[in-house]
Amino acid sequence: MTTTAALTPEQARARLHELTVIDVRTPGEYASGHLPGAHNIPLDQLDRAVHVLRRTALRGSLLVVCAAGDRSARACSRLAAHGVSAATLTGGTTAWAGRGYDVDRSEGARAVWAMERQVRLAAGSLVLCGLLAGHRLPKARLLSTAIAGGLVFSALTDTCGMAQVLARLPWNRPRAAGLDAALTALAGPSSP
Repeated sequence: MTTTAALTPEQARARLHELTVIDVRTPGEYASGHLPGAHNIPLDQLDRAVHVLRRTALRGSLLVVCAAGDRSARACSRLAAHGVSAATLTGGTTAWAGRGYDVDRSEGARAVWAMERQVRLAAGSLVLCGLLAGHRLPKARLLSTAIAGGLVFSALTDTCGMAQVLARLPWNRPRAAGLDAALTALAGPSSP
């Protein structure tokens, strides 16, 4: 039986040496600051990593993190469905950094906004465009209506279609080499 536990930043920090940390944010978010030693496996690539994570969980405890805890909780649920136990970090990397704990940054990485911030910018911009264009073209207001409806649907279902679309943008996509390197590192040394 698998369970999903939650660790506070204090608990995770005390146990960091014994945890395998999986960061499920986009590569851009990960590069801008992650827990020391974390491996980046974006949420939309998690199914590709399940077999490696199952073996990794047998060697020790998994801690799944994201920006605030929502994506890591979804990742833990998906892993549990595959028989993999993992804990999530309460409050995510935001809570971790907020307590002043160290975060690693990828060398030469350009800071990328958190997905939630990207969604707010995109949604707000589209609503504003629809309203402004609606002065000349009344049907343009339908854009604002569609975005508002999408936001309501997102809140009711705790999903976000716009985040799924934004995650496909180049700065949010994993490089194949980066994901493969994370999976190789997690797999450990090959058996002879």
